[in-house]
Amino acid sequence: MANRHLARSVVLQVLFERDSSGGVMSTDECFGRLADYGKEFGARESDMPFMKQLLQTSIAKQKEIDEVIVRAAPEWPLNKISAIDRNILRLGLTELLFADRTQVPAKVAINEAIELAKSFGSASSGRFVNGVLGAVYIELGEPGKTEGNARKSDAQKSPGKMPVEELVGAVVYARDGGEVYLALVHDIFGHWTLSKGKLLPDEAEADGVRRKAKEEMGLEVKLEEQLGENEYVANDSNASGGKKRRHARYFLAAAPFTDLTLKREGGLDDAQWFPLASVGDLNFYDDILPVVTRAINLLAQKDRV
Repeated sequence: MANRHLARSVVLQVLFERDSSGGVMSTDECFGRLADYGKEFGARESDMPFMKQLLQTSIAKQKEIDEVIVRAAPEWPLNKISAIDRNILRLGLTELLFADRTQVPAKVAINEAIELAKSFGSASSGRFVNGVLGAVYIELGEPGKTEGNARKSDAQKSPGKMPVEELVGAVVYARDGGEVYLALVHDIFGHWTLSKGKLLPDEAEADGVRRKAKEEMGLEVKLEEQLGENEYVANDSNASGGKKRRHARYFLAAAPFTDLTLKREGGLDDAQWFPLASVGDLNFYDDILPVVTRAINLLAQKDRV
């Protein structure tokens, strides 16, 4: 067994034991069990820092990770997933969402979790883990895929075979004390993104943008101009594991610089104002970044007029 795969197996044993205890084991107790299992399974001492970091991150981020599992597999309540599959998913998502991708590429994280499921789970565990992590991988924009703009190219392969969902969103900005700020929301997949949502039947795009900004951030916004649009493929939880095309249009919208009120549901866990100078350091989805860049350029042009 490859050393890193063995190391992950050891971490999985500790996560499983902690889960079986009802989550009452402290981090120090978990580290103690990690050392015991490492010796029992013959893990290298040089892999101990990797195992400790993986275990610590998995425990610290369990709440967020469990929310991702619920979102990616809505037909499977968390407590109905077998304990071994549940903890393999936690381990795999720890690496997929929080690991350094230069050290653990996304596909490596997924493949390692699938192999753990085949080794320790039931006959169906590999397929289940693959399905859940694959859904998250698509939501992340398929990082590491060799093709450019993976979301869009996949949608173009068979556009007529997928249902289409129309979305609207906005780059919301405000001015305060000579500074320009953007209002952004943070999702449970670890990205800062835009207020965005599905259009209601017969709803005008402008009304949809205003509704979502009010629902998600508590802001009253005024639309100024369209920024662009994109299209990507997502899993359709209402279509027996099938896929759907999401077509989104984005607008620039102005708002007063007031406190944000986050809607803590639908996969969002934070909302903040950011000065333009700090926006470039944030973690955006690949298809959202051009929209934000376009908005920043427009705002710069407005300031020069």
